Amino acid sequence: MPLALLALAIGAFGIGTTEFVITGLLPLVADDYGVSIPTAGILVTGYALGVLVGAPLLTVLGTRIPRKRMLMMLMGLFIVGNALSAVAPTFGLMLVGRVVASLAHGAFFGIGSVIAAGLVAPNRKAAALAMMFTGLTVANVVGVPLGTLIGQHYGWRASFGVVAAIGVVAMAGIAALIPHQPRAGAATLLRRELAAFRNVQVVLAMAMTVLGFGGVFAAITYIAPMMTGSAGFADSSVTWLLVLFGAGMVVGNLLGGRYADRALMPLLYVSLGALSLTLALFTVTAHNQVAAAITVVLLGAFGFATVPPLQKRVLDQTSDAPTLASAVNVGAFNLGNALAAWLGGLVISAGYGYTAPNLAGAAMTLAALVLAVLSASLERRTTRADLPADTRALVPQP
Repeated sequence: MPLALLALAIGAFGIGTTEFVITGLLPLVADDYGVSIPTAGILVTGYALGVLVGAPLLTVLGTRIPRKRMLMMLMGLFIVGNALSAVAPTFGLMLVGRVVASLAHGAFFGIGSVIAAGLVAPNRKAAALAMMFTGLTVANVVGVPLGTLIGQHYGWRASFGVVAAIGVVAMAGIAALIPHQPRAGAATLLRRELAAFRNVQVVLAMAMTVLGFGGVFAAITYIAPMMTGSAGFADSSVTWLLVLFGAGMVVGNLLGGRYADRALMPLLYVSLGALSLTLALFTVTAHNQVAAAITVVLLGAFGFATVPPLQKRVLDQTSDAPTLASAVNVGAFNLGNALAAWLGGLVISAGYGYTAPNLAGAAMTLAALVLAVLSASLERRTTRADLPADTRALVPQP
């Protein structure tokens, strides 16, 4: 794999760390600013909304800028946002810093995906995407626990200072290792980028992203009360359970990248089906500590095994103008996370208990599997219709 992918992975590591480390630091931040925990939770919501807005907005604004330069500018935005978070004297400025940092998130992964795929042979695209996203998965295993530990011993501001420093390293790596990239496009290319959303396969892929990976967060959002209340874990054990989840993510991401280049749709069938089954079983295994820990690992593995193929699916369907669709699909992952967390909250509020969100997640993931089958069926029909009449019989009926 090209060494340039390491620079993208470092950037992904920093972004993944800053996105999730706030969950472990939330009580410290709330206490420092004198606000309630629910109020401090706005820092999580604000980041998610910033990703959704920033992904298409900055990608469109950057269409006249060479991709490498745009990637460096995005890391600059990331550094500024985290530095502001580290020194913010008021909660309002802290929120501004979080939003500024989040604006770079979606566009970085969107443009980075296009760059990563362009660095390798066509039959290695998914593996290259997985290499970049490895930074994000490793962030959950190393970056988030380490950032939380730093915050507990040296203050939460130090955690965001370290994340800003990671951004500096990533920017230097991008400048040194990534080759010159052409402009993402001018006005004519922008029209092609927007036209990609008229492709039903692109829309289906993004819907699969929202429902498929989003289903994981129906469970993980409420992992703390579920594991302490149902499985009987101590509060201090939740951190290590999340590390197990992150370890599963790393394995799933690498396997997903390896096999998506060989059989993308079959991989989606297997990973989405296994994920839906695992989520459904979690309502039972959540009552046993060993079984619950194993299930958490499987959730991370099956959940992130869907990421490289889903991202590659969008790139494949928009090969002539992939940047905007790629960035929006990254935003779709965050939209799925927010939707799943909301649905999980609904079933808990309805009195079904802390294991009920698992069934909501299973339903979401099963819906994604149905969309995957539909997408493949439509693709086969289109392929068959485009063939000469005398060869159509050779193509299997959907």
